[in-house]
Amino acid sequence: MGANFVGRDLRGSVVEDVDFRDSRFERVGFGGSVFRSVLFEGVRIEGEIEGLRVNGVEVAPLVEAELDRRYPERLELRPTDAEGFRVAWDVVERIWATTIERVRELPAERLHVRVDGEWSFIQTLRHLVYATDTWMSRAILGDPEPWDALDLPFDGCPPHPSLPWDLDVQPSLDEVLALRADRMGRVRRYVDALTDDGLNSETTPVDGPSWPPAAAYPIRECLETILNEEWWHRRYAERDLELG
Repeated sequence: MGANFVGRDLRGSVVEDVDFRDSRFERVGFGGSVFRSVLFEGVRIEGEIEGLRVNGVEVAPLVEAELDRRYPERLELRPTDAEGFRVAWDVVERIWATTIERVRELPAERLHVRVDGEWSFIQTLRHLVYATDTWMSRAILGDPEPWDALDLPFDGCPPHPSLPWDLDVQPSLDEVLALRADRMGRVRRYVDALTDDGLNSETTPVDGPSWPPAAAYPIRECLETILNEEWWHRRYAERDLELG
């Protein structure tokens, strides 16, 4: 028993006396919503929670503080100048190296296992190739179609014919790591040459269908997005390796 709401506009809905146990919510916006007399026992929330208040207490600062306590490297992933971005990329390279060393000890088939509907480890690496292609090669460097056949966009990304999107292909770890090394090298070379003036400049809009939409973006914002993608998807991958 259960209802499916896919692609529906339910803004302004009133939900009362409804049992949502064991439900799944994905790519759903709850901005401005109010939950009263609700039971969230055993609920897991993965996503943006800015402004969320529980019993009058804003949750996001508490979560951020706890994440910083558990993962001190996060403090270096909020750089303010060009040198800080070089240090931040050092951190990304270091933490991913430890994860790759770990997964090399696992059976190859384990790296293709999807846990709770999330991406497999290999798919996660493929998505990070896409993220670098999007924000570094396309947005910053101006290549209108930097994609590799193994790129994996995020769920809900606007599709277009030139964008690869093959969920079923199962490349080897070494094959994907070769792509990752190339893309991470591009970021390395860029931040090594980055100046504070360059950091505070904007990209030149790149025409053609893709994500993000054609526009000028702050270089800082593009690089912060890459750092954010790298840190969070490594955490998701580590989490699912434990569960799987």
